Amino acid sequence: MASESAGETITRRHRSGSNTVGVLVVTAVLLAAFVAVALTALSASDVYSLYGLPDPGTFTKYGLSVARLLTEAGAVVSIGSLLLAAFGIPAQRSGALAADGYAAVRTAGWAALVWAVAAASLAPFTAADASGRPVTEVLSAEVFFGLFGAIAEVQSWTLTALVAALVFVGCRLVLSWGWTVTLFALALGGLMPMIASGHSASGGAHDLATNSLLIHLYSATLWVGGLVALLAHAARGGAHLGLVARRYSAVALVCWGALALSGILNALVRVPLTQVFTTTYGALVLVKTAAVVVLGVFGYLQRQRAVRRIADGGARSLMQLGAVELLTMFATFGVAVALSRTPPPAELGPPPGRTELLIGYPVEFAPTAARLLFDFRFDLIFGTLALVLAGLYLAGVRRLSQRGDQWPVGRTLAWLCGCATIFFATSMGVGVYAPAMFSVHMGQHMLLSMLAPVLLVLGGPTSLALRALPASGKDAPDGAREWLVAFLHSPVTRFLTNPFVALALFVGSFYALYFSGLFDAALPQHWAHLAMNAHFLLVGYVFYWPVIGVDPAPRPLQPLAKVGLVFVSMPFHAFFGIALMMSNTVIGQNFYQSLALPFMTDLLADQRLGGGLAWASGEVPLVVVMLALLIQWSRADARQARRIDRKADADGDADLSAYNAMLQQLADKDSGRSSS
Repeated sequence: MASESAGETITRRHRSGSNTVGVLVVTAVLLAAFVAVALTALSASDVYSLYGLPDPGTFTKYGLSVARLLTEAGAVVSIGSLLLAAFGIPAQRSGALAADGYAAVRTAGWAALVWAVAAASLAPFTAADASGRPVTEVLSAEVFFGLFGAIAEVQSWTLTALVAALVFVGCRLVLSWGWTVTLFALALGGLMPMIASGHSASGGAHDLATNSLLIHLYSATLWVGGLVALLAHAARGGAHLGLVARRYSAVALVCWGALALSGILNALVRVPLTQVFTTTYGALVLVKTAAVVVLGVFGYLQRQRAVRRIADGGARSLMQLGAVELLTMFATFGVAVALSRTPPPAELGPPPGRTELLIGYPVEFAPTAARLLFDFRFDLIFGTLALVLAGLYLAGVRRLSQRGDQWPVGRTLAWLCGCATIFFATSMGVGVYAPAMFSVHMGQHMLLSMLAPVLLVLGGPTSLALRALPASGKDAPDGAREWLVAFLHSPVTRFLTNPFVALALFVGSFYALYFSGLFDAALPQHWAHLAMNAHFLLVGYVFYWPVIGVDPAPRPLQPLAKVGLVFVSMPFHAFFGIALMMSNTVIGQNFYQSLALPFMTDLLADQRLGGGLAWASGEVPLVVVMLALLIQWSRADARQARRIDRKADADGDADLSAYNAMLQQLADKDSGRSSS
């Protein structure tokens, strides 16, 4: 009976808090819808005539804005609630979610349902808008499926709806912390189709625009969604409110900085500085920028004030201040939706060239050694990743140094060289020419999958993090160190570091990508290039971690097994390069021909050059791996010798004395036999 009473209390508290925040969120969505519709009416009234399309009607025009807003609101609340459940509210020691964490997951589930339904409705609305027909005509199965195959944005919203539906089902079943983290990752993946559509995915400089939009959308989602979840937790009277608020405030500050910088960059790609003050699009950008700046400064200061007062009953203050911040955030969402319905000046100017339209920028000159080494176009995703990884590593080394601990210089150099390799492969000349030439792409592939991971695993980042991050303590809630330990011991990590799985991913992905048609389909899509680079880097790290990694692997390998794993991979890798060199079929032929680069007259020769690079580059990592293994074995023998010496000093060399005594006994027995 006592447990039932406690359960009823939790249920009542959850319903009361959900009702309070639910009313607030509905109010915020209505405000955002009003802003979006009003600004769309002012800014997008002539968008159809500008693009030469018939007006699909008022219901389609404004219904699309409302459906887009509901989609984004559902995604924001769902992801923010999962963020809170996974990393804000401490889970139980058993790994099960606490009552407040489970309440946040349930909220995420209902928000995901809204997300799925709204995204599904966006598919016909988008088809109607793009074809200039009323949405009632597009609802015909024959018409819709005809447009579905022709409009990529319709396909993106359909995929988004499917991912959101999976998140909804998962939230109804999840009870553990590990699966909550998995759902959180799945929900984040559901944002990718939204990024792949819209103004930023097309036109000139769409590589910078899409990358900045990716950072922008993820930052906004975590910032706004986390605030909704925090307010819901406060309204429920949830436990550890001060801790949850402090964790969210740190996340919000980082997201605000990333949001502001990426938003400015994305806007500059779409509207020239000379037209910021003279066009409707520029005016909307200024309004949105001002709102983000005010929100960031005001929200951070007020949250810090509320966190200090939580112990003295400041939860009400947090709710009041958070409500104002949330309403302003959703009004900004309305401005963003209006921006998505307004043609940017860059799209109304002279059309970009063929190469710029396909890869985002012009490629005018043939690659030379100097161009491959020194040309520069910053990759907002992987260039930023390389800089952040290097900065975090150096911060960890500095923390150890400040408390008097030493960290091997060789590991630091290896890690920094790995980060430099990522930066060079994505932001220097190799990264510039990789989308346009198969041979350079293959060189980038080799750098990201075979050289950078070798250097990164030699840096021992996990060991550094475990030493630099503070432990939470016996009775304190889990923190970053405990989350890292849980990830290292998770079934996913153990599965991926299985030697057979790692080998299959590392070698098999070469054949699956290039000989199955996936590469041909991925070439025109910028997001697919990001996915390929991430895949190359991750599978390389997973393969080399148990082989030469300084960090202990979940599945330790014996020295001979490590050498055997490397040598087993060599024939598969060599045969892949030879197969490319001997092939008479050009991979990605349609895309490379459409670029029409004047210096690319023989695509097959360029492919064979790429195959030669793939074949030859396999020798470099092998040398590095073998050197690393020899050094590690030598150091292991030296450590073993030191342990034996220390033990001998401590016990007076008891083992040697016992061994000598045994030999003496045997000798005495032999001499006794011979005398008899």
